[in-house]
Amino acid sequence: MATIVTMKVRDASVDDAAACAAIYAPYVTDTAITFELDPPSPAEMAARINSVATTHAWLVLEDAGDVVGYAYGGPFKARAAYRWSCEVSVYLQQGRRRAGGGRTLYTALFERLAERGFRTAVAGMTLPNDASVGLHKAMGFEPVGTYRRIGWKHNRWHDVAWAQRPLVTGDDPPTEPR
Repeated sequence: MATIVTMKVRDASVDDAAACAAIYAPYVTDTAITFELDPPSPAEMAARINSVATTHAWLVLEDAGDVVGYAYGGPFKARAAYRWSCEVSVYLQQGRRRAGGGRTLYTALFERLAERGFRTAVAGMTLPNDASVGLHKAMGFEPVGTYRRIGWKHNRWHDVAWAQRPLVTGDDPPTEPR
């Protein structure tokens, strides 16, 4: 008989910080997907979760009770006119890419951000990264530009492609994000 595995998305808490830090660490040390050079500690990850959980959103994906991925939205820029836009990211435990976890997390994240009054999501992707480019395209992001040779990591320059997608449409005056 096959085992049924249930995936669940929920709000993150500081109790998830160690799991999120463990998921993120290989991206920091082994790839140029993120431009951080040192993996954040669980305490730093807890601070990051706290910094956006009430204003934007930080979600985790559980598989059989274990955190196997996370996605979050945070401020795009500090200037007031940008307050309806947010920058989003998603990270999955190694070996779990291209299995639907990113799509599941982003779907829930975009719902949450729209409910809170945000209108636009933007994402930056270090190139090359076919998996991330494919996920963002599948989730409705459209390319808006590429910063060439913008980051130096692992002894070479990297480009970052930017894309955006609407969370809510309309030209009406927006209400303040909650």
